[in-house]
Amino acid sequence: MLRYTALRLGIFAACLVLVTGLSWVGLIPAGIGESQPFWLVALAILISAPLSYVLLRRQREAMSEQVIDGVGRAKRRLRANQTMEDGPEDRPRDVATGRG
Repeated sequence: MLRYTALRLGIFAACLVLVTGLSWVGLIPAGIGESQPFWLVALAILISAPLSYVLLRRQREAMSEQVIDGVGRAKRRLRANQTMEDGPEDRPRDVATGRG
């Protein structure tokens, strides 16, 4: 999961550098007034999102398999815990009387 996140951040950083460079040379508008940083970050997000979706398909599928496996293990543990028989020490006690 960490690898996928790092790759997504890398693609975003590359897009941010690209749009900043294109803005610096004047090929894309720099924004209006003080909006340049917001404009460049928003444009980098819009470009990097579909790129990540296409380029990181294998990593995303591997990460989802890990998540599914983890959820399956948690469900099996929960089911096993629910089927265990309660012993006398596991029964709730009546707090007011001190009796079980």
